[in-house]
Amino acid sequence: MTEPRATTHDEVIMEIQDVKTHFNARLGFIQTLMGKRVLIRAVDGVSCDIRRKEIFGLAGESGCGKTTLGRTMLMLEEPTSGSIFYRGKEISALHASQLREIRPKIQIVFQDPYESINPRMTVFEIVAEGVHINSKALDVSSDEKVASMVEKALRLVQLVPPDQFTTRYPHELSGGQRQRVAIARALVMEPEFIVADEPVSMLDVSIRAEVLNVMTTLRDELDLSFLFITHDLALAKHITDRLAIMYLGKFVEVGKSEEVIDEPLHPYTQALIAAIPVPDPDGRKVSVLATGEVPSAVSVPTGCRFHPRCGYAKEICETTEPDLRNVGGDHFVACHFYEEATADFKAKFRKSS
Repeated sequence: MTEPRATTHDEVIMEIQDVKTHFNARLGFIQTLMGKRVLIRAVDGVSCDIRRKEIFGLAGESGCGKTTLGRTMLMLEEPTSGSIFYRGKEISALHASQLREIRPKIQIVFQDPYESINPRMTVFEIVAEGVHINSKALDVSSDEKVASMVEKALRLVQLVPPDQFTTRYPHELSGGQRQRVAIARALVMEPEFIVADEPVSMLDVSIRAEVLNVMTTLRDELDLSFLFITHDLALAKHITDRLAIMYLGKFVEVGKSEEVIDEPLHPYTQALIAAIPVPDPDGRKVSVLATGEVPSAVSVPTGCRFHPRCGYAKEICETTEPDLRNVGGDHFVACHFYEEATADFKAKFRKSS
């Protein structure tokens, strides 16, 4: 079961339905000759919608498929199956030439501002590159218009005055300034939807707040929608409107961010929260509720994907995969025994937190 969807395309910016993204694993020469094929099931059946001016959070451990899902939503990775819609139009069915007309409206900010920006280009060239490539779709035909768009984008991310930055190279910028350039590179296209893939994880704590404030201000001023990918649940609680917890290519819990963090229902979500350090010597201690490591996406466990690491797993968990179902108040969970897990979690942790 998927989340309840908004009723009009003016409210829903992006929507995905049962999206799967699988890759062929690289095998040895002999295995390839024998025709052996091994699939990496990075995203394995995900549905959701993202609404206008919404910051939709996506959290989970490394290797759970968060970045692949974000790239798939933008058609940077082609989905194996399922449908992707932008404002009600199925972009996963479009040819490359048709998709090029939509590209400016769906953008991405990568995680590492040191790797995602060309060190041999000036700030002006970096921000203007997308405009030149998409000049036809953006209806831009003059250098003056390009310069005006770049200046506007730099002002939006508070790199002011712009003329002091346009001639600089990336090595002349701080980490926070580099990430602002990366955001400006997306904003210059005048998008409606941005995938922000761990946009502050590479930055110092003091700089993170500045970049996040820029993002939330832009959301309000420009009516932008974001898919905000993160592994920081404390950050997700304060930045995002709704939050999805992802494990081995699937959503295991979805709901309003504060509800998911304050009242976690899935044992995996509870394990992530129990592992967050609390800045109180008299508060609860860090606990490990999930044993072992995330299994490989090559050999996904049968039944519930989390059952090999779950303390509440029973026979049904090994054979039957739970559906993502609404348990009240737009809060969704995929667990056979979430009530038992939630009762134990509250008794063990909420009293001491």
